[in-house]
Amino acid sequence: MKKAPLKKVMPSGKTDKESFFAQVYDVVRQIPKGRVTSYGAIAAALGTRGSSRMVGWAMNNCHHIRPRVPAHRVVNRQGLLTGKAHFGDRGQMQLLLEKEGIHIVDDQVQDFKNRFWDPASEL
Repeated sequence: MKKAPLKKVMPSGKTDKESFFAQVYDVVRQIPKGRVTSYGAIAAALGTRGSSRMVGWAMNNCHHIRPRVPAHRVVNRQGLLTGKAHFGDRGQMQLLLEKEGIHIVDDQVQDFKNRFWDPASEL
């Protein structure tokens, strides 16, 4: 029988995954209203450039986290609302972004270059 891998526990008592998710949430909470960033930009800012998919998993897991995590401000590297299915109502992510003044057409953030917030240079 194959044993499950041991989870490394950080000094805080959190596993590596829990600690990484907490770091992601800290970055996402700093995204200003009316701006967006990408999964990859968050991963790069945390020094884990190849872990953009793990950032996505963190976003999928954050809907019950307090203080609130504005996951709707995280899109893919081209400005597409790839996480929209995880907001319950498929239009909820777009609605939240539009309330912040971001224009969306066909699941694409318009003026993405100017709306993009780079945590590596902003934090």
